[in-house]
Formats: sequence, C-alpha cells, structure tokens
Amino acid sequence: MKLGIHLPIFDIDGGTAAIAGELVRVGAAVEHAGMSHLSVMDHYFQIEPMGLPAEANMLEGYSTLSYLAAHTSTVALGVLVTGVTYRHPGLLAKIVTTVDVLSGGRAFFGIGAGWFEREHHALGVPFPPVAERFERLEETLQICQQMWDPLNNGPFDGANYQLAETLCCPQPIARPPILIGGSGERKTLRLVARYGDACNLFTTSVEDVARKLDVLRRHCDDVGRDYESIRVTVTAANPRPQPDEIDDFVGRMAGYARLGVDTVIVTPTTGSPAAWIDALAPAVPRLAELPTK
Repeated sequence: MKLGIHLPIFDIDGGTAAIAGELVRVGAAVEHAGMSHLSVMDHYFQIEPMGLPAEANMLEGYSTLSYLAAHTSTVALGVLVTGVTYRHPGLLAKIVTTVDVLSGGRAFFGIGAGWFEREHHALGVPFPPVAERFERLEETLQICQQMWDPLNNGPFDGANYQLAETLCCPQPIARPPILIGGSGERKTLRLVARYGDACNLFTTSVEDVARKLDVLRRHCDDVGRDYESIRVTVTAANPRPQPDEIDDFVGRMAGYARLGVDTVIVTPTTGSPAAWIDALAPAVPRLAELPTK
C-alpha cells in the first residue's frame, strides 16, 4: 500500500507570507519520505469537515499545483477533487494539461460532482441540481478524453456543453489518470467503471468499502471493463491518523490492503504540515509491507 498526502489547510504558522515557503517544504518532505501522491482541495472557501470556518485560508487548487510542480520532481500531483461546476470542461482539460506538461507528466485528474453550495452562491457560480451535476460530470469526462486524444480535434455536442473544436496543444506528456471521487453506488461508481482510472473512497469501515468495491465490480461487468484495471484509493478519516499513532494507523489499514486498496491518503491538519509529514514518514515502508489480496 502506498501513502499519499492531501493538503486541505493553509492556515500556516507564520501567517499568509509563510504559505509559499511551507509548500516548498511540504513537497520536499513528501518526496524525501517516498510518498506517492500530493493533492490539494478544489474549493474557494474552507469546508466545515476540516473543523475551520469558511473564512479560513484557501488557495485556488490548480495555481497551487503549478507552484508545487516547480518545487517537486517525482510525486504525482492533483486536485482531490475538482468540482465539475467550477470550470468549463474545455478550459479544465487545458488547465490539467498545463500542470502535466510543467510537472513533466506527473498530473492526475481528480473530479467529482461538486457539493459546497455556499461558495457557489457566494461567488456567483451556478449550482445546478444534483442530477444535472452528474450529467455535466459525465460530459466533462467525455470531453477530457476527447481533448486528450491527439487524433480527435473535432466537435463535442452534448446536452450541457457544446464545443466546436477539442484542440489541445500541447498534449499531456502522460495522459492524466482520471480519479473520480465519491462513493455513490448508482451514479458515481458507474462513472468510475466507464471512465475512471482510479476511485477514491473514505475509510468508513473495511466492510463498507468492501461492499462499495463489489458494487464497482458489478458496474465493470455491466460495461465490459476489467475491474483490476481500476486503482482503488481511500482517504483515511474518522479518525484521521496522527504521527504518534503509526502502529494503530498501519494496523487499521491492513484490512483495506487486503481488499486491494492501492493508496491511502492522509491529511495533515496542523499549521506546520511539513513537520507533520516528516513525523509520519516511518509509516511509508510499513504500509508497503502490508499483505494484499
């Protein structure tokens, strides 16, 4: 099992002027520890699950990834996950491509249906009903696949989006793997089976994740997809792991490893995330040794 870092908090010790330097240190800590994944959120306000008010610091995700791309060399970089409502899909594909090119082919494309209504209304971003958001999500996945096909620069004519051309030059160095976030069994996991290279679930319980993966396997059977071609990731929560509880963390992850979970993603929640990551680094080799299915 691999270990990834998701950075959701930008209230950094030392204040706003210290954020840029701390991000450089985070990138160095992640790569020195041999962690596989570094992601940020795609929000404009802080979200309640982080235990902070909306007024807490939040950086725009893709600008942050471009900065991290310049200060790292090996770790995969992405947003966990983009809300489909925030950007037109043609522009979104171009933005992700830019991160991929500037990082030397290290971008992954995390996307979901979006949910945080307050920030949409606050900033004047349309927030359609959930059924329409999922329609837009599927069309966005189709558009990105077409944008990243160098042999198909033609139009896209969908119910929600119409593009006269899907020209994307340069093409990504490595087509960004598509990670679809969310655990909805009827819609989200169906989209994973049809379009995703990876999924992201929460560590609610080993039994619950096993059931979700059984649902995903059935969706794969329905569309003729090889279930084993989909990388399974989980975000560790409830409780979030802490560096002083590595034994407990590794023990709790053993059951997920046996399900075939490839990567567990953890979130530092302190004002000094680089030091937190350094302290968690001993978990990397221990997770790698967990027996899998």
